[in-house]
Amino acid sequence: MDKIGRYSFEEYLKMVEAFHGNVAPGLLLGGIMVDYAVSQMAAGVLFDAISETPACLPDAIQLLTPCTIGNGWLKVIDLGLFAMSLYDKYNGEGVRVFADPEKLKDWEDISIWLYKLKPKREQDKDRLLAQMEKAGRAVLSKRIITVTAQHLGKTSRGAISDCPECGEPYPKKDGAVCLACQGQSPYVGK
Repeated sequence: MDKIGRYSFEEYLKMVEAFHGNVAPGLLLGGIMVDYAVSQMAAGVLFDAISETPACLPDAIQLLTPCTIGNGWLKVIDLGLFAMSLYDKYNGEGVRVFADPEKLKDWEDISIWLYKLKPKREQDKDRLLAQMEKAGRAVLSKRIITVTAQHLGKTSRGAISDCPECGEPYPKKDGAVCLACQGQSPYVGK
């Protein structure tokens, strides 16, 4: 694998480390997946993305495409699968890329990592990364997909009001009070 997106393999690894904090195998394989998916999209198509896991893969999508969680073009739908899709933001037609179990059989270190057959501390990370570089797209498969209408476009926050309990602005569609005041806050005390 010489390039991932428009970056050399080494440049991509440096970007991953700067963005993610370390060279995580999930971001390396994720980058290869994103590169493959982008190559399957017609030139000029405005696309959105779905990551089917919250772990590592969304970071690869954000590094290599204009799709981010912040701009709403990347959705994380946690299906527990190491898979992602790029699709035309208007008609939902696109491609889904995933780690193919049949193709992984020839790549022992990648299989051990993906299936968590050994604890992380017992895995040889350098060998794993080298195997991912060598395998490239050989461990991946793609499917042509159409995204359901409910996942097309941005979700509007709707009208914003001040919460009568805490006083902070919140989407009125969430109810009479904000979600935090409804007990959904991750913080003690609110």
